[in-house]
Amino acid sequence: MKGQALKGHLEMLLLAVIRDGATYGYVIIEQLRKRSGGTFDLPEGTIYPALHRLEHFGAVKSRWSDVGGRRRRVYTLTLSGRRLLATQERGWERFTKAIGTVLGSSS
Repeated sequence: MKGQALKGHLEMLLLAVIRDGATYGYVIIEQLRKRSGGTFDLPEGTIYPALHRLEHFGAVKSRWSDVGGRRRRVYTLTLSGRRLLATQERGWERFTKAIGTVLGSSS
């Protein structure tokens, strides 16, 4: 699925993955792919700008880490990010319930 189709929801998905613990970009990409059954197979060029936006807004923080001789930027959720994710999850639940109601109604 293209990143454009996720517009408005990508940050929520990233926050949900990072909520499980500090992680770096490649693992985030793999977790999105795995958890979605391959539906969200997104390129780095979609993920990293979104991570940078989340960091700019204070929802995540990052630090450099050296693992096996490779430098990686590790992302963790901030308290602000946890609150943002909770708000987005509630909004998503209302949205999907409303869509389900519309689709389930017959005219």
